[in-house]
Amino acid sequence: MIVMKFGGSSVANAERIRHVAGIVKSHLQQKPVLVLSAMGDTTDLLLEIADEACQKSVFSIDKIKESHLKTLNELGIDAKNEIKVLLDELGKLLTGISLIRELTPRTKDYLVSFGERLSVRIIAAYFNSINIKAKFYDAWDLGFTSDANYGSAELLEDSWELIPLKILPLLQKNELPVVTGFIAKETKGSITTLGRGGSDLTAAMIAAACKAEEVQFWKDVDGILSADPRVVDNTKSVETISYEAVAELAYFGAQVLHPRAMQPCMKTGTPVVVKNSYNINAPGTRIISSLEKKQPVQAISSKKNVTLVDIVSSRMLGQYGFLAEVFSCFAKYNLSIDMVATSEVSVSLTLDAARDLSTINKELSRIASVEIKTGKAIVTIIGDVSRSSEILARAFGTCERLGITVQMISQGASKVNISFIVDDSEASDIVRALHEDFFKDRG
Repeated sequence: MIVMKFGGSSVANAERIRHVAGIVKSHLQQKPVLVLSAMGDTTDLLLEIADEACQKSVFSIDKIKESHLKTLNELGIDAKNEIKVLLDELGKLLTGISLIRELTPRTKDYLVSFGERLSVRIIAAYFNSINIKAKFYDAWDLGFTSDANYGSAELLEDSWELIPLKILPLLQKNELPVVTGFIAKETKGSITTLGRGGSDLTAAMIAAACKAEEVQFWKDVDGILSADPRVVDNTKSVETISYEAVAELAYFGAQVLHPRAMQPCMKTGTPVVVKNSYNINAPGTRIISSLEKKQPVQAISSKKNVTLVDIVSSRMLGQYGFLAEVFSCFAKYNLSIDMVATSEVSVSLTLDAARDLSTINKELSRIASVEIKTGKAIVTIIGDVSRSSEILARAFGTCERLGITVQMISQGASKVNISFIVDDSEASDIVRALHEDFFKDRG
């Protein structure tokens, strides 16, 4: 079996759904399980309607109704009963929200679940209309159970056993399961959502739990690229890459796949393939546990709008617990650290720049000298760090040629990542120059 996941833009309207059906039809001999997101911008629209219900105590679901019924009509299928049941349920929920004028995390998860639930019902009906035996499933009917952390729920260990028990018999009946991404149910029966990368996580979990041949993520890009195409003109598609490398890329700017979504496949070694649903002939990228042959550099990314915090104290010299004290300050204020570099008497680290750091600055200043610098960027080189001397020599040579000063450097424990800090205004120039140097001889 394989698992095929399509995002919202891939199933946004009747034309895109027909296109997706053609892709799936060509893979039927591989016994696919289909995982879908909500159609187009349905999730955003649901949240807008709910906000209106909270603020004004009035709402209209006409846009949701019209877009989905229009798609039904254009596809020439009859699934109006299933859609009507869901739209009536949605209307009752929004009426409740408008009366109490409050949207709790639990209610919000219930609300946004309607996007995926509408999507799978329409698309399963279309497959049946073209003589492909398909059936829609809400993910909780196929073993997806989670904790009650609404908005970013974690799947429970039970799911690993329940999912194959539910899904594998369906494939033996030559049925095409069409499954909602992104949602689950907690043990008391309330609907939950799986947070960032949730739909991809659904597909990865099915593939890993059922020991699938591979999971295919059909996106709107030609796989993992060697750099951001908005920054570099002549990017290359990365043919094969490791899970670790993709996770590092995601953390430091490239958002093709959220690292959380790959965790089930990393656990089982299930291959992940990223393909372009708008360009099906593109080879895409295959993500696997490890590579036999590595290029010195596989990809370069950057993350702008970063804050650099330099902490200096002679107390660090030979002292126990100083770093623990520093990091506990950041944990206290729920601040996530991206990069760290330390010496005998100093520690430098980076944070997203979205937070006011005046309070933590005051607290840290009791134990050290603190300097906070904004407007920085992380440039990350993903490659074979066993060749780090070669990579660093070439990278720093490029920085020197451009007159760019490297303000901090960190080599990740994953052994695939070298990152350094420059000014925001310099990031794009250095990424372009590094890409030209490392990729100029590749076809």
